[in-house]
Amino acid sequence: MSKTGPKLGLNLKVAQKQILTPGLVQMVTVLALNKLELREMINQEMVENPLLEEVTDIVPSIEEAEKKKGAEDAPSPVNEASSAGEDHRDPFDEVDYGSFFNDYLDPGYKSPAAEDIERPSFENFLSKPTSLADHLQWQVNLSSCSDEVHDAAYSIIGNLNEDGYLTANLEEVAAAGEHTLKDVEEALALVHDLDPAGVGARDLRECLLIQLRMAQEENRLAERIVSDHLGDLERKEYRRIASALGCSVEEVEESLATIRRLDPRPGQRYNSVQPRLIEPDVAFVKVDEVYRVVLNEEGLPQLRLSHHYRRLLRDGSAGGEVRKYVRDRFNSALQLIKNIEQRKQTIVRVCEAIIQRQTEFLDKGLDYLRPMMIKEVAEEVGVHPSTVSRAVANKYAHTPQGVFELRYFFSEAVQGPSGATTSLVNLKRTVAKMIEQEDSAHPLTDEQITARLRETGIHVTRRTVAKYREDMKIPSTHQRRKKR
Repeated sequence: MSKTGPKLGLNLKVAQKQILTPGLVQMVTVLALNKLELREMINQEMVENPLLEEVTDIVPSIEEAEKKKGAEDAPSPVNEASSAGEDHRDPFDEVDYGSFFNDYLDPGYKSPAAEDIERPSFENFLSKPTSLADHLQWQVNLSSCSDEVHDAAYSIIGNLNEDGYLTANLEEVAAAGEHTLKDVEEALALVHDLDPAGVGARDLRECLLIQLRMAQEENRLAERIVSDHLGDLERKEYRRIASALGCSVEEVEESLATIRRLDPRPGQRYNSVQPRLIEPDVAFVKVDEVYRVVLNEEGLPQLRLSHHYRRLLRDGSAGGEVRKYVRDRFNSALQLIKNIEQRKQTIVRVCEAIIQRQTEFLDKGLDYLRPMMIKEVAEEVGVHPSTVSRAVANKYAHTPQGVFELRYFFSEAVQGPSGATTSLVNLKRTVAKMIEQEDSAHPLTDEQITARLRETGIHVTRRTVAKYREDMKIPSTHQRRKKR
């Protein structure tokens, strides 16, 4: 019996593998940044790379120079400065960056696309608002209660969700905070008396009852409806409620008006999402009946390469290690400048493709938004669809119809004879309009909406209509029906 040991050998294998260079990784990253994020990145790069400097003495653009002089043959500051930059020899002759380097070496260079467009004012920068917990704790501190109840109230406040509801039972609060159950019960009663009314409730019924009891005008019928017939109220079974409580439907509807003034989410007024500053990255401006893309570059540092370090290399006084460091920083700085310029060009080309397809929307409004796919724009621009996705990610355009996220313009077409020119965005708006105009006593069913859409040449299924209705937070037919 022979034993065979492991055999050693060499095997050749051919495989394709995509490797991203650091420069390409940075280019992809820069493209996905919006203006505010890009500004933060540039500031960080200037801190880390001494060869990057911000241009502080920006020379007026060509258009501005022509306006000031009133002559069509005004000299171009870019061209003049570029020719001046050619007098200085590049210390790295083996690096051929061509005219691109000369443009960005000039301290007066500024992209012609950097023009003034409408921007948010500094009033949009909001200070940190008061949270629900802060508001409640401030009131507890002003209340007359024992230290034990005070601490238990803080524990209850720490277990409230964003809507203001208590998410833990009293035993759990007592055990977690090492309080007695009596102190927790007293603390909960204290929280129920705080502003906003209804905070600290354990369910919707308790939340509404707290608000009704704290109201100056007592409404016993409204309290009974909320306490015993909340389910019938949600289903709009007004006759059933009236029969059970021995009152008229009119009295039920009068109490319903009181209930509608209550807040089912009292904590949201303090925990609502705060307005987010949006500064458009581009503007679609109409000039001589033609829309063009204007990049919003105000506030973005204009970069140049440091003359100090270039002189250091030309003088030859720098040692080997210093020279190697400066050269590495030089290439890194130039790569960043190239990637920023590539970002500009890609965004402009993508936006030009958007304008070409959405001119009617820009002129007439939302009803004229046309279907548009990322793949179509990518083929026209000559880039990969993922590049288009990055170019429009988290970026906004200032248009004659308002400020829109660039992604808003991309929507697939609806099926049917008329669907080729109808986007899903407009389909949802059509469904919403139908429901707004319906008879509240006989609301449209999803099947009826589907049939009406087919009459206009749009073919969708009932399930699709139901999905779009739910996406828009529109209740079902049964929930919309108002019984008389």
